[in-house]
Amino acid sequence: MAVQGNTRDGQNLFAKAFKEAAYAAAIAFGLFVLMIGIKTDQNIRNELVLVPRWGLLAVVVALVAAGRFVTVAYLQPYFAARKATRAKAPVVAPSTEKSLFWKHWYKIAIGALILYPVAIVLLVGFQGSLKWVDNFGIQILIYVMLAWGLNIVVGLAGLLDLGYVAFYAVGAYSYALLGTEFGWSFWILLPAAGAMAALWGVILGFPVLRLRGDYLAIVTLAFGEIIRLVLINWREVTNGTAGISGIPKVTFFGLFSFDVSSPRYISKVFDIAQSGAYYKIFLYYLILALALLTAFVTVRLRRMPVGRAWEALREDEIACRSLGINTTTTKLTAFAIGAMFGGFAGSFFAARQGFVSPESFIFLESAIILAIVVLGGMGSLTGIAIAALVMIGGTEILRELEFLKVVFGEGFTPELYRMLLFGLAMVIVMLWKPRGFVGSREPTAFLHESKSVSGSFTKEGHG
Repeated sequence: MAVQGNTRDGQNLFAKAFKEAAYAAAIAFGLFVLMIGIKTDQNIRNELVLVPRWGLLAVVVALVAAGRFVTVAYLQPYFAARKATRAKAPVVAPSTEKSLFWKHWYKIAIGALILYPVAIVLLVGFQGSLKWVDNFGIQILIYVMLAWGLNIVVGLAGLLDLGYVAFYAVGAYSYALLGTEFGWSFWILLPAAGAMAALWGVILGFPVLRLRGDYLAIVTLAFGEIIRLVLINWREVTNGTAGISGIPKVTFFGLFSFDVSSPRYISKVFDIAQSGAYYKIFLYYLILALALLTAFVTVRLRRMPVGRAWEALREDEIACRSLGINTTTTKLTAFAIGAMFGGFAGSFFAARQGFVSPESFIFLESAIILAIVVLGGMGSLTGIAIAALVMIGGTEILRELEFLKVVFGEGFTPELYRMLLFGLAMVIVMLWKPRGFVGSREPTAFLHESKSVSGSFTKEGHG
């Protein structure tokens, strides 16, 4: 009887899995028939031509159906059984002893980041390292720094900011305008760009002191769009959509330059072979230092009264006021400090690119930075860094997957589907880890003993 019962349950499970897979295939077909199944093109007379790609659409629908079938037939029963086994198992106090690797995790990670350019150069040479140091190392660290800056506003203070890219733009244009017009050094303009962005953070903070939740998000979103439209329309200063070019490169404190036309060019000073990799490696270590500075300041501030005030504000603003905490200054400091690090990252971005335009500071950038903070775990520096590595590094890796053209045809361009895969990855992570990669965190203030609070014991958005 038990065997017959198990067989019947298995048959019911497979029947449910097939039904769910059919539904998923139908939904996927409806969603992707226009995006993937039909490609728009133009002929020699500039007429719109629709090119069908039914084979690619069939592959995508089949993958969705197969994924849903495996999830319902195998993964869900497996996790349900494992959860039931854990519930029946006796409660065992977790060991507080950490392995040698986890004790020195931060030192190992920082050491690996420092040695990354060296390892890349040894593997692929100076010229071959340009892509890996720039597109992966520098690009990921820029988003890590931006996400850590936004983490102060969103993760610590609990203020939902959808216009963070505005401070990024202020920092970039501050360096671009002052650097091209007055020829000032990057090392002077870096703190100036941060101060300018912090000022705009305070300007944004004053109108939103009474706002919370969705209302705050809408106002900050509008602020980001206002900054972008000002950059587009104030042509006399920002050059409009044409942007600003010829932004000076960063020098090594004036001792030598990375500009080939300069008499203090690094190859001339040290009598070494000319290569553009020197500048990229220098920029990598510069953004690494800026990112580590952001992490250091964030950790220190969390342990100070202002950091504890941010966390109190995040948990309950009314209780925060009842404790005598000045919520006005608490919000303004969060906006100002978070914006300052956005300004630092913006000035670095302008120096790295040598060109800035309003197209680099659209709302999508704010959405990506906020997604990194949420997926990594709000308040967790380690989780945010991992999320940036996965999301930004993953989209960059798509550019390297040329073998997909063998599967989907020569007309397939993997990088065009990076946002689709990006969205799917976000959905999967939110289902798997709804509180981000790091689902628990330690409080900065505790009595007698520090304890981690798991996300399963707290309401979403709290704890």
